Amino acid sequence: MPRPSATPRAPRYDAAAAIAHLTAADPKLGRLIERAGPFTLRVSSGLSPFEALVESIIYQQLHGKAAATIHRRLLDSFEELLGPGVHPTAQHLLDCPNEQLRAAGLSKNKMLALRDLAAKTIDGTVPTLERIRRMADEDVIDHLTQVRGIGRWTVEMLLMFRLGRPDVFPVTDYGVRKGFALTFQGLKPEKKVEPSDLPNAETMHRRAKKWGPWRSIASWYLWRACDLASGKMVLPGAKA
Repeated sequence: MPRPSATPRAPRYDAAAAIAHLTAADPKLGRLIERAGPFTLRVSSGLSPFEALVESIIYQQLHGKAAATIHRRLLDSFEELLGPGVHPTAQHLLDCPNEQLRAAGLSKNKMLALRDLAAKTIDGTVPTLERIRRMADEDVIDHLTQVRGIGRWTVEMLLMFRLGRPDVFPVTDYGVRKGFALTFQGLKPEKKVEPSDLPNAETMHRRAKKWGPWRSIASWYLWRACDLASGKMVLPGAKA
């Protein structure tokens, strides 16, 4: 039965314990945590993997406002069938005509990705929310990256911001890499960032060994390092 989207909430893990561990394990990271302030990450763990990935696919390579408009149009296009504010199921999305998807503003590639997501949800490749909550992070990544248009970074964002997993470290994320360089490699906030200024994955993983099992919280603070450098405080992936 389709249902409305869930309201974001605080993660279920102990953020205070995480911050205490990170501060003790890495004093430089601790100083960033002190400057950035309270940990305010919110998750929407009530969303099914299908629902979360529909949104992720739509938002890829688009400005937040444009993506939000397309996402809303897509959901609204099912309102007559399902009622207001109710997310379509995978079967609804698989059965709807291409014209309905085009009218929402979806590109051909995104239409194909959503169709593949729906099909792989129905055949069980994309796990249910109940099942995915019992799976290890790497198992989730292995399953979901079989969907057209879904890469490791997209699944890492789902693990952090939908499932509330505490030990995810998205080393390919530009903001995390820049925040790492600002915090640990002496990158100046005013400098125009060149590719050579950013750390490689090996360097990041080496330092992050001391952050486990709380690398999601450390990553969130590396995003905050970028916000502090630019004078903004914007959540990664914000739809503003």
